[in-house]
Amino acid sequence: MALLPVFQPAQLPADAVEVGRIGEAWGVKGWFKVQAFSADPEVLLTSKQWFLQPSERGARTFTGTVLLEVKQSREHSGSLVATVDGVNDRDAAQSLKGARIFVSRTAFPQAAEDEYYWVDLLGLDVVNREGVVLGQVKDLMSTGPQTVLVIAYEEEGKALERMIPFVSAYVDKVELTERRITVDWQTDY
Repeated sequence: MALLPVFQPAQLPADAVEVGRIGEAWGVKGWFKVQAFSADPEVLLTSKQWFLQPSERGARTFTGTVLLEVKQSREHSGSLVATVDGVNDRDAAQSLKGARIFVSRTAFPQAAEDEYYWVDLLGLDVVNREGVVLGQVKDLMSTGPQTVLVIAYEEEGKALERMIPFVSAYVDKVELTERRITVDWQTDY
């Protein structure tokens, strides 16, 4: 019978962002596949500490939040694989399948100028050039060639949404410290 890994409990950082899930075991030496939530999994490749929480459903081999010390993570054949301290065989790696991976926002690589992490845009107020509040960023959608801001707003007591392409033709300015995005958009679009 295989021994399951035992991890030390940890406190989930206040700025933690869910960045992926653990997939199937990969090989026999404790490696596993990672399902990244981003097309560019750089944060999973560079961060040496992952916070893990059990999946919402299915088998659970641990409870609460635990800290994983990442020994190595890399891209392999179009996917991501990793190995961590305390996981030394296939059974131990398979026991983590479905677990949710979180990384502290401070561990994210610095975004380039005019580039933003989606998580930083969520909740920002969106106003047009005339200063009219159009709502708050509720979600972002990738439509292939561009990203679209999903803006939540209320009108006559009804919760509604509007969508604005996140491209320079419509987005004038993103001010993260002021928690505001200024756009060239009208309420009747």
